[in-house]
Amino acid sequence: MPDLIFEDSRLVSIYDIFDGRREDLDHYVSLIKELKAKSVLDLGCGTGCLANLLAKDGINVVAVDPAKASLDFARKKINSENIQWVLGDATILTPMTLDLAIMTGNVAQVFISDSAWQETLAGVRRALRKGGYFIFEVRDPDKKAWLEWTKEKTRQRIYVPQLGYVEGWCEVMDVSKDLVSFRWTYIFESGGAILFSDSTLRFRERDTIENSLLANGFILKKIQDAPDRPGKEFVFIATST
Repeated sequence: MPDLIFEDSRLVSIYDIFDGRREDLDHYVSLIKELKAKSVLDLGCGTGCLANLLAKDGINVVAVDPAKASLDFARKKINSENIQWVLGDATILTPMTLDLAIMTGNVAQVFISDSAWQETLAGVRRALRKGGYFIFEVRDPDKKAWLEWTKEKTRQRIYVPQLGYVEGWCEVMDVSKDLVSFRWTYIFESGGAILFSDSTLRFRERDTIENSLLANGFILKKIQDAPDRPGKEFVFIATST
C-alpha cells in the first residue's frame, strides 16, 4: 500500500509545492536525450513531473505508480494525454521493448524486502529491449542523510492557493540496521486538519545493489553522482542483457 503522502488527495495536492524545484529532473531529461531513448518507463512516477517533461519533448512515456491519487493528479497536468498512465508496480508489467527505464527520488529505496527488490528488477527487465538502459538513484548510506530529517531542518510553512497556509516537517521515527522510518506531519491551518504520513526506506550498500543487478540480467555501465546531491547519492546506469 502506498504511503499516505502519495495516496491522500489532500497531501497529493500539495506534494509538488513542498517538494520544490526538482533540479535533478532537467539533468535526467538531458541524460535520456543523450542516450537517444525514444521510449521511457517512469517507474514510481508519482505526480508525473518527469513524465510530463519527457512527453513535452516528444518521448513516448509509460508512467507507472501504485498510488491512484498521485496518478489522478498527474493526469490533470499539461501533456498528460500523451502519456500512458498505469496504476500498479513493476510486477504487473508485461514484456515490452522500451529504450530506457528510470526511477528518480527515493523510489529505488522503497522496496524494503529483498524479494520486492528482485521482483522490481525482473519487471524492469521485462519492460526493456535488449540493451535498454536502466537508471536509478539511491542515497549513499555512509552519508546518513536521515540525520538531517529533523523538524528544525525540514519545517516549511507555505501558502497554497485555495487551501491557505500549510505547515509541514519530517522526523525520524526509527533506525534499524539499513532501514530508516520517518514521519511527515502536515497542518492545514485554515481547516485545522493534521495529517501524518509514515514511510520507510532501505539504505542498501553499493556492492549489494551491484550484485543484485548482475544477478537479474543487467550489466552495470557506470555509477555517477546525483545532480542535486553531489557526493551524497549514487546514480546507477545499467543495461539489460
